[in-house]
Amino acid sequence: MHSVLSCFALSGAPVSCEPYGNGHINGTQLVVCESGTRYILQHINTNVFREPEALMRNIELVTAHLRTKVSDPRGVLRLVMTHEGLSYAVDVGGEYWRVYELVEDSVCYQSADRALFYESAVAFGRFQNQLADFPATQLVETIPHFHDTPARYEAFYRAVDNNAAGRCEAVLREIDFVHERAPFSHTLTDLQAAGELPLRVTHNDTKINNVLFDATTNQALCVIDLDTVMPGLSVNDFGDAIRFGASTAAEDEPDLSKVHFDLDLYETYLSGYLSTCGESLTKTEIAMLHVGAKMMTLECGMRFLADHLAGDVYFHVTRPGQNLDRARTQFRLVEEMEQNWAKMQKLVR
Repeated sequence: MHSVLSCFALSGAPVSCEPYGNGHINGTQLVVCESGTRYILQHINTNVFREPEALMRNIELVTAHLRTKVSDPRGVLRLVMTHEGLSYAVDVGGEYWRVYELVEDSVCYQSADRALFYESAVAFGRFQNQLADFPATQLVETIPHFHDTPARYEAFYRAVDNNAAGRCEAVLREIDFVHERAPFSHTLTDLQAAGELPLRVTHNDTKINNVLFDATTNQALCVIDLDTVMPGLSVNDFGDAIRFGASTAAEDEPDLSKVHFDLDLYETYLSGYLSTCGESLTKTEIAMLHVGAKMMTLECGMRFLADHLAGDVYFHVTRPGQNLDRARTQFRLVEEMEQNWAKMQKLVR
């Protein structure tokens, strides 16, 4: 580890390096230097992110732009460059590493009450607003077709046809649920193709644990985990936050009687989000926010179900049937969104 750290322009010699955080994709370490300065060292998972140099270029561009928009240094992640001026180092085994300055006096939460959920909406709305004047075409897709719902449908149908784990017969009701909503899946991509939804810089993983909060005031400081920052649709970022945050139960809850779409939490997030980016979004983007909520929930449920059919090869599972439970919770949320569709639209208006 010290040979990797020696590549970066740290404030002094490192004296400790310990595992840090709860991330599942990249390995993260907290580094303390003899000067007392603390850093975050991350090993980039190239099995997930196949073009690490392009990924790091995305982060360089976005964080440089964000630095021109913030007054508090903690308002944006800050990369530490190597002695050669690169944002990453490659070790002798060909593995990619990066270092961030630690955002001091901050805290990260894995779940949220209503006040924190509102603050996370403020953070992601502010992120969208600060990047509204950044040309999204300068960024690469770190995961191609990540939120291309029609493409996800094609992958889903391949998983059904292949039936690799022999599980199709047991989930015909769930398969029909997805199939019945296939026409809806084109709603946002058709609007984008028609030029009615602009391409934006999007985060693509807008969960509460990707926001850092001030440790004293609990006000949102900055958005973290920028690996999936790429061109996309603002409504999908909004929708993914609702999918995860406006549910009354865990994502893998097996008891569906506990799973409900909380309209009040939807309104809370909508209010916080538009308070910081409402002026930079188009009228069509705002009008489609509720569609993004249903789209991302349907898409994610479909991906969970496809992985269940494939034998749990993508999403990590800790027990049999976990991906199926994940799919069912998402479909329950979709059903309840449909039941509250007029109310969701009215709240947006």
